[in-house]
Amino acid sequence: MKKAKVNGQEISGEAVRFELDRLVKFYLGHGMTYDEVKRNMPKLEEKALDQAIGAKLLLDEAARLELPVTAKDVDAEVAKVVGQVGGEENYKKALAAQNITEDQFRRELEKGVRVNMLVNQACAHVADPTEAEVEAFYTAHRDEYVAPHQVLCQHILVKTEDGDLPEAKAAALDKIREIRERIMAGGDFAEEAKAHSDCPSGRQGGSLGWFSRGMMVPEFDKAAFSMKKGEVSDVVATQFGYHLIYKADEKGGEKQTLVDVHDQIKDLLRHEARGRAMDAFVRELRDKARVEIA
Repeated sequence: MKKAKVNGQEISGEAVRFELDRLVKFYLGHGMTYDEVKRNMPKLEEKALDQAIGAKLLLDEAARLELPVTAKDVDAEVAKVVGQVGGEENYKKALAAQNITEDQFRRELEKGVRVNMLVNQACAHVADPTEAEVEAFYTAHRDEYVAPHQVLCQHILVKTEDGDLPEAKAAALDKIREIRERIMAGGDFAEEAKAHSDCPSGRQGGSLGWFSRGMMVPEFDKAAFSMKKGEVSDVVATQFGYHLIYKADEKGGEKQTLVDVHDQIKDLLRHEARGRAMDAFVRELRDKARVEIA
């Protein structure tokens, strides 16, 4: 992957990976399949680098303008993060794992809030897509809108770590096999998950809800989508350990109506319009900056 500098400051690999992750999630959420993402990865990596450069330019411009951010603004962002990681305790653990203090994290969030304010200013003139535009887009892309194949699954995880001794991995494998034997003999999958799963989902009987292809690690994904409804899988090994999967239901494959995808299309058109406005704004900033790519 290429590297870049903005006004002599190097763009970190972490910043580029962050932008790449956002792109992948966005396109997966708007109809692109996991295989299409993989085929387009070189282009996505190039776009991620451009976006990381743009983010740096925006960050510097927001700092230069000293856009006002209140403690309440930062508190709201902290609350979002706490909710995403599952509570205050997990939030503090995450900060400790990254060796960062809460004050340092709040300062980073403050920068993000300031950039968002700048983005909103730059896109203030962008109107929402009209209903006619949404309908026209759907008509032009009607054949592309097929409900994604989804499965409803529960799972049980017996965790292993990369550094585990062979004996520990063997014990974990024996444990998951014993759980499977009990289930196949008539045991309740959900109760076994609650009692023995190392995944937080165990508290809900192992429920993972509905998910589409590409949302799980490849080994898990392949097993879940190849099973029949009502089946319990053989032991599935992934980077996280050993799993059992129960496939409760499946759906998808039917054509989607305009009503089904209206909000998705509107979001896509809005995103594209704001993207064009931001591209123009960032180009102006880039023309004034020294950008080096190697």
